[in-house]
Amino acid sequence: MALLQRLIEQAKKPNGFVGSVMLRIMNVAHSGMNTWLIKHGDVYDGDIVLDIGCGGGKTLQTLSKMNPAGKIYGIDFSEQAVKDSIKTNKMDVANGKVIVKQASVSNIPYTDQFFDTITAFQTHYFWPDLANDVKEVFRVLKHGGKFIIMSELYKIHYHMKAYKTTSEIEQLFESVGFQKIQIIQNARKGCLCIIGMK
Repeated sequence: MALLQRLIEQAKKPNGFVGSVMLRIMNVAHSGMNTWLIKHGDVYDGDIVLDIGCGGGKTLQTLSKMNPAGKIYGIDFSEQAVKDSIKTNKMDVANGKVIVKQASVSNIPYTDQFFDTITAFQTHYFWPDLANDVKEVFRVLKHGGKFIIMSELYKIHYHMKAYKTTSEIEQLFESVGFQKIQIIQNARKGCLCIIGMK
């Protein structure tokens, strides 16, 4: 049980060598979600995009490739994740296309209505205060912009005490001010995607 708890802590806030290994595993594990994002075309070329909980940086790389004229930002609570994301996106970071910062979703270091699209893959169940953190996401999202959460269902059920059901998450998005909410559940893959339009 202690080992499981240590692994959960490393998933939540990767640190050191073990954290770096965990981030590489996450890069591979999240590839299906990145493929889904590409397939559904929810990011447009020229968008200014934020990935919350950018982890090992593979999603930033995907977002950059599908959005050649845009700019990609990543934030992560973990210093190790920021280092690994920068390393994974070395060329795009060097030319200023990808910008990665250590920051919390509870205090996103950007001005109001800054981003066209915001993504969060396999991270929202670790956020300190989901209701307030979704408000913070809403603040930095442009009018007409979209917020995309994607997660495996079993992780939602394991980690979350509230907002486990699609109706609860839909009510949360509505209460914050999202105008249109789309929920896509893939039972075969065990994934949930929530898209909120501002």
